[in-house]
Amino acid sequence: MIVPSNAAEELGQLRRMRLVSVVEGCTLLILVFVAVPIKHLGGHAIATTIIGPIHGMAFLLYIWTLIQTVSGADFTRPDVVRMVVAAFFPFGAFLNERALRRRQALLASG
Repeated sequence: MIVPSNAAEELGQLRRMRLVSVVEGCTLLILVFVAVPIKHLGGHAIATTIIGPIHGMAFLLYIWTLIQTVSGADFTRPDVVRMVVAAFFPFGAFLNERALRRRQALLASG
């Protein structure tokens, strides 16, 4: 199947957004469910000292990729709000990835 260049660019951006969404979601889960309990229950602040900045960088990458993704495509306001809000909740990134995968499949098929 030959995909027009604008659609091909959007497909590539959606793939990047999906990847970054999963990375950001994983670092948030590690921070919330591993590092914070180790810090508060085990008394080892090193866990949050290590994973905190890693998650911070993943979050910034997510926001940067989100800006690139929505500026180059026709996303509705609720889609953009969903993608922003998803970054703040554990497991939200994975729901966002699923919605992005559906959009990618629709774009690739049509």
